[in-house]
Amino acid sequence: MALVRTVTAAGVATLTLDSPANRNALSTPLMNELLAALGAAVADTAVRAVVISHTGPVFCSGADLKETAEARENGRVPAERLADVLAAIWEFPKPVVARVAGPARAGGLGLIAAADLAVCTREATFAFSEVRLGVIPAVISATVLPRLAPRAAAELYLTGDVFDGVRAERIGLVTAAVEADALDATVSGYCESLVRGGPLALAGTKQLLRRPPAESIRADLADLSARSAAYFKSAEGREGVTAFREKRPASWVPEGGSGEA
Repeated sequence: MALVRTVTAAGVATLTLDSPANRNALSTPLMNELLAALGAAVADTAVRAVVISHTGPVFCSGADLKETAEARENGRVPAERLADVLAAIWEFPKPVVARVAGPARAGGLGLIAAADLAVCTREATFAFSEVRLGVIPAVISATVLPRLAPRAAAELYLTGDVFDGVRAERIGLVTAAVEADALDATVSGYCESLVRGGPLALAGTKQLLRRPPAESIRADLADLSARSAAYFKSAEGREGVTAFREKRPASWVPEGGSGEA
């Protein structure tokens, strides 16, 4: 039985965590399926953006603790495989949106932070529960700490306290916290905007957002000027400018999508 289901429509692949019996815990089988689904979404040129969603009331409860206990003595614990998943999402060349309709704990917050955009319900709850298990939020720090305000990170990492969607938005863990009945419309709205962007431009913009600091402002501007010129001169850039001037959808916009810039 599949633990991750994929449905693609209007340029968006929705990858649904489907292991509600253990609250969508990050077991090795689930993570392997998620990696395979991400790989398929990269290869599919019809896919312009990805949504990570879930079945059941819980988005993700974190590492599969049953598997962790069994593997601790003689195997690779799930937290080690999580590093591969977070890297795959963080480096994914297409926009990734997390749809969070329920609680997330520990490793689940790493998934949310790895996504480019994240939308949760105001009532969703979150916690970095690792310290209360006698472990540390090590792997997820690679994606979480760049998102969070430092003081909030210190408080929530050290206390393990539960916080809600409203605070998750305020500290930068999620993009938006909305009423439950507005969740799907909000996610769809973001996706409709994302598929209007050129595929290469979106990938390049993601690289821009994650580039390391430059040695100097002049070095930074030289690099950015070169990048800008390359995109303006590219076939995609030429098509985008032409479509804008001709007031028509660019060739990459899925059928039925808006051509508004």
